[in-house]
Amino acid sequence: MRLVAVSDTHAPRFWKRCPPALATEFEGADLILHAGDVCTAGVLDELAMFAPVRVVLGNNDGPDVAAWGAAEAAELELDGVRIGMIHDSGPKNGRLPRLRRRFPAADLVIFGHSHIPWDTADSGLRILNPGSPTDKRGQPHGTFAELIIDAGEVITAKIIQLS
Repeated sequence: MRLVAVSDTHAPRFWKRCPPALATEFEGADLILHAGDVCTAGVLDELAMFAPVRVVLGNNDGPDVAAWGAAEAAELELDGVRIGMIHDSGPKNGRLPRLRRRFPAADLVIFGHSHIPWDTADSGLRILNPGSPTDKRGQPHGTFAELIIDAGEVITAKIIQLS
């Protein structure tokens, strides 16, 4: 399975419509994961034109995003990989053990909030923040993540620069 993960799109301030370079990446995705701060449900409608979408609520998301199907956190199993999703993972210090406690069965946790791309693993848990494709917030590039999973393993996970 090919997954594309995004976070912190912050529409309409930063996301007027899907950036063309990102739209190209969404094509052929089996699933899009959005780690919150969508800000308007119209973004989710736009993403759903490319692939099914799973989303969690961010601190800037309102009732329309919740009504679209976003929850505070999500747990899903895809092709044998157990995935947790949450918007705010808390402070950098202690992040990996804190997310292990929050999602004890997870192989992978996707989060957002900081707009800072992050990918680390230890003791059987990989945690990944795709950053933001549109609101760089001091980062040199807009980013998203692409993951390939197969038969219970994360085959590849990479953060990709957009701009």
